[in-house]
Amino acid sequence: MGPFPHDAPKATISEDNPAGTDGFEFVEFAHPEPQELRDLFAKMGYVHTANHKTKAIELWQQGDITYVINNEPGSHATEFVAEHGPCAPSMAWRVVDAQHAFDHAVNKGATPYEGDGKTMNVPAIVGIGGSLIYFIEDYYDANPYNVEFDWVSKTHPAGVGFHYLDHLTHNVHMGNMDVWFKFYGDLFNFKEIRFFDIEGKYTGLLSRALTSPCGRIRIPINEDRGETGQIVEYLKRYNGEGIQHIAVGAKDIYHSVDEIAARGIKFMKGPPETYYTLSKDRVVGHEEPLDRMMKHGIMIDGEGVIGGGETRILLQIFSKTVIGPIFFEFIQRKGDDGFGEGNFKALFESIEADQIERGVLEAT
Repeated sequence: MGPFPHDAPKATISEDNPAGTDGFEFVEFAHPEPQELRDLFAKMGYVHTANHKTKAIELWQQGDITYVINNEPGSHATEFVAEHGPCAPSMAWRVVDAQHAFDHAVNKGATPYEGDGKTMNVPAIVGIGGSLIYFIEDYYDANPYNVEFDWVSKTHPAGVGFHYLDHLTHNVHMGNMDVWFKFYGDLFNFKEIRFFDIEGKYTGLLSRALTSPCGRIRIPINEDRGETGQIVEYLKRYNGEGIQHIAVGAKDIYHSVDEIAARGIKFMKGPPETYYTLSKDRVVGHEEPLDRMMKHGIMIDGEGVIGGGETRILLQIFSKTVIGPIFFEFIQRKGDDGFGEGNFKALFESIEADQIERGVLEAT
């Protein structure tokens, strides 16, 4: 599994990968004021590349990332907006054979979505919080959007250097983590690769990170430990379970973050200066520039430089919430496949501090 999936051979349907998953294709967004999404995506370096031939649906792309803006009346996406406000009503996965993936999932108990409100004419099932998962089989050999969209600019522009979708994190109601773990595990043979039990100063959460058999679809699932935490706030604001944040990979995180900051993207409060001075003890042998990390609050995690000179480092930073309660994560993996375990608590406390600042959480 690499940042650009094209680097690796296409997945195959197998006992281990029964649905033939092969990565993310797009994330769909919808908003009562779609211009806010256009402005946001432009600030993050995305380019408006295509319009649907018959529907009010746009593609915004950068590298191997596609964001869909859906403003089509009567669609699943606009109905989702009516219920949730600004939202992420669906994601699409690349699969070896779309009909096979759909049939396999439905046979395993998934709910098919066969309404008129589809974004694209491809098989879909119901996922987290009533959002959809679309299955798309044309991706490397053919552009999946050629049939239904008209191109208005060059596909997959370089943007500011974000080039693949790394993971989509879900927030669920207390007690539902196992439900969604079973959904991804039983239907698609996802496996748990990380488990976190995080306590902040005032609240806490549990998180399980799942990965698909192809290694290219990662879904961490968060559940609150109490009644006042940040997951509970999300569930209230979003009016249900759903996608909490979208993580994208950068080729050069310092350049990309400088670019989007200059365009107006705001980040969650970074860790204190001591975090950076101590980072060389925690991530042994790293030579990342502390001044550039501190400039916007980029955090570092991983084992550092290990035997034989191998580097295992993850760099990451989080935007403020920008689509209702949804935010974005920007990362660069330098040999590290984790989720920033060492930073999880720092991030958690940053969100707590933001909640206190906004009056959502009371400091005790």
